[in-house]
Amino acid sequence: MEKTKNPEQHAFIEKPNRTLVMLSIPVLFSLVAEPITGLVDTGFIAQLGAVPLAALGVGTVALSSTFWIFNFLGIGAQTEVAHALGRQDRLSAIKSASLALVLSILFGAMMFALGFPIAPRIAQLLGADGEVLVNATQYIQVRLFAAPAVLITFTGFGVLRGMQDMRTPFVIATVINVINIVLDYPLIFGLGTIPAMGVAGSALATVIAQWIGTIWTLWAIGQKLGYTRDLHFSEAIKLIQIGGDLFIGTGSLVLFILLATRVATRIGVDSGASHQAIRQVWFFSTLVMEAFAVTAQSLVGYFLGSENIPTARRVSLYSSVWSVGTGVVLAGAMLLSTDLVIQAFVPEGAIAVFMPAWIIASISQPLSAIAFVTDGIHWGTGDYRYMRNGMVISTVIAGGMLLAININADNAFTLVWLATVLWIFVRSIFGVIRIYPGIGDAPIGNARVQASLA
Repeated sequence: MEKTKNPEQHAFIEKPNRTLVMLSIPVLFSLVAEPITGLVDTGFIAQLGAVPLAALGVGTVALSSTFWIFNFLGIGAQTEVAHALGRQDRLSAIKSASLALVLSILFGAMMFALGFPIAPRIAQLLGADGEVLVNATQYIQVRLFAAPAVLITFTGFGVLRGMQDMRTPFVIATVINVINIVLDYPLIFGLGTIPAMGVAGSALATVIAQWIGTIWTLWAIGQKLGYTRDLHFSEAIKLIQIGGDLFIGTGSLVLFILLATRVATRIGVDSGASHQAIRQVWFFSTLVMEAFAVTAQSLVGYFLGSENIPTARRVSLYSSVWSVGTGVVLAGAMLLSTDLVIQAFVPEGAIAVFMPAWIIASISQPLSAIAFVTDGIHWGTGDYRYMRNGMVISTVIAGGMLLAININADNAFTLVWLATVLWIFVRSIFGVIRIYPGIGDAPIGNARVQASLA
């Protein structure tokens, strides 16, 4: 097992910038690995025709929408482990990790048991019928064999990141996705004695890769932290409460994104196509910002656990500056790549509709950076309820603007992205004022910092 770090000798104290960047880079690459594999899967399945491709879309949406419900396991485990190690309580870290992993196994088994028989109904609810329904059902049912593996890996990555081990999740995520891609071709199209399985083959490749990653993740945690059988499920109540707050907050986020997509699609074909193009680029840009958020979560949690509130506050300042700076770079990169994005994603007839919204989305990147990094900071402090309330309020305000848009107006699609910026702005305000100056009972606000120094 690895030795617990001494908070007073932590690398961040002497080299804050280097520490933040070196921890964030592997997080970024581990986050990017899965979307890249998703693109490869889509490319392979697209060769089979429209029906398998539509089925893949239905299956992936159904599963990803279900898995995010349980993201509280990874977020909660990361924060609890970071807090425990910060206060030099390794046993509590082991208990938190072990409990979260056991819950992952139970929830994963429950997903399989409940999801397998109703997979056809789920696909139907998402609009599948005929051959699309058959293929989507096969995809969902095969992928569900890896439901426990997915949740264990998510949670295990949270445990490792709570230990500030960002490299191991990066290596595992990379290998998982490489295995997935290598297995895709023979399982989808057939090779030698391996029969062609189409969409089900794509799902099977993912299942095999994910279980390999899960075994590796569990082994890594055993080597670096260890496990315990001394678990009291009354302690699981805290994780379940975290789950409730994150469910509402994440649900509000998904609701706004779906509502914005609905309004953009109702405006017309050109606006719907433009919205998809902008959203795809925006999604990849958020991964960069999320890397800083994950790093901030671990470091803030660690120093808060050690009751070193001034340093936790310092982490929030440095991570915010780096994230905003990255947002500025991303804004410039998006504007400079406008012609390339249009050529790759935007139909010629939609360019006039696309341009104003694209500019708005581009220049809003620094604002998005603030929203994402403050989310990570609040995860690190365990301030989940405050985050939930901020997300709900921002969704109500900006969602109201979306609903008020006259879809027949010439600038209707531009207003969709102005509403999106308003949503990000309100989230950013809520994120910042909880830290600077620290409204309410802020864990690392000015009052706590001054009290710790007194």
